[in-house]
Amino acid sequence: MRPEGPDTIGGAAGVAGLAVVRNGRIVDPASGRDEQDDLWMRDGRIIDRPADDEAKGAAVIDAAGLLVLPGLVDLHAYLCEPGFEYRETLESGALAAAAGGVTAVACMPDTDPVIDDAPTVESVRERAAGAAAKIHPIAAVTAGRRGERLTEAGELAEAGAVALSDAGRSIRNPAILRRALEYSRMFDLPILVHCEDPALSAGGHMHEGSHATRLGLKGMPSIAEETVAARDLMLAEWTGGRIHITHASTAVTVDLIRSAKQRGVRVTADASPHHLVLTDESLSTYDTHLKTNPPLRSKADVEALRAGLADGTIDAVASDHTPRSVDEKNTEFQEALPGATGLETMLAVVYTELVRPGLLTLGDAVKALSSSPAGILGVEGGGLASGGPADLFLFDPDGTWTVDPASFRSKSANSPFTGRTLEGCVAMTIVDGRVSYRRGAPESP
Repeated sequence: MRPEGPDTIGGAAGVAGLAVVRNGRIVDPASGRDEQDDLWMRDGRIIDRPADDEAKGAAVIDAAGLLVLPGLVDLHAYLCEPGFEYRETLESGALAAAAGGVTAVACMPDTDPVIDDAPTVESVRERAAGAAAKIHPIAAVTAGRRGERLTEAGELAEAGAVALSDAGRSIRNPAILRRALEYSRMFDLPILVHCEDPALSAGGHMHEGSHATRLGLKGMPSIAEETVAARDLMLAEWTGGRIHITHASTAVTVDLIRSAKQRGVRVTADASPHHLVLTDESLSTYDTHLKTNPPLRSKADVEALRAGLADGTIDAVASDHTPRSVDEKNTEFQEALPGATGLETMLAVVYTELVRPGLLTLGDAVKALSSSPAGILGVEGGGLASGGPADLFLFDPDGTWTVDPASFRSKSANSPFTGRTLEGCVAMTIVDGRVSYRRGAPESP
């Protein structure tokens, strides 16, 4: 890749901010486009090819040998600000996102204070302005994520919240979730639910099964997720509200979602890369970086998630990016906090483990990582059609790299894929026509 011109390719460069990505293969599932062609931008938007005399003055990025893909949209990430900046900040999270080809991130409300009112939503948006990736706040369903009193969905939507969620807590009171689903219909806000019955999973550290028994660790049974998923889907069906099951992890959950969709329930779902690739057998070394919630499940569950993603039951892939400090992971397995980083590895893991072996087409993978999550959240992006935002990245399908958290843009290093060689490299990420990541640069401009 030989980029020419300044990093601000969509601003001061060229004639009236005109820029072009040349010689790349454009793959845009949202418009059905898969062809070798040029992609034109002006002032942060994608445009049709200009007249020849004007085109001569454009700034040029040479994408020979690269794929030109719509920027990824991650609908589930913990960016930890405000309150837990030692793990991640909006700035570092956005830098990590850009390094992974992610141009927009929906950040969860598990912060201190909780993102549960309009001023906090507005504050997050203001602090994130100009970051290396766009950041869309998700607000809490209930005040303080305590599951007792609904937040003001209308005010939150007006302030810029793109969805509601109590993050890593399920809403234990079904009456509260029912009212939330009914109320959120007025604003067409999806409710992202974490499906877990804490009474069933209490004290667990990994998936309940033969491997947990062998390792001497208390397990978290799959039924803890599935009973809550079944209840939440029934409430969504009853109310007509929009529900999104995030980080689905079991075969039964996939079947429940598939059945609900067939009945016309307004449900969408995502799976995380580590749940699509790793199993509970991976925990044989007691590596705390593999401790997540939901936990890594069985091989049969992984196969069901992959099949659900391939047939559209699972709509999207989300990073479930959960940064933890060294002290929070460098301890006994039972004491370590669950969670794994994922923004910088999400695409490469999917490409290496699902696309390369032929389990998922490139187009379906890009759709699950871009246009589908953008549609769920109702945000711009996820496509390369003329008139849309110039949010895209250049991808080298033949490049390989070894996951080394020391090189991460994220402040945390708790990757479950450390040391793994992955295929496919992000060469450049462009957000609103500006280069926010360039491979090989020490940091984003």
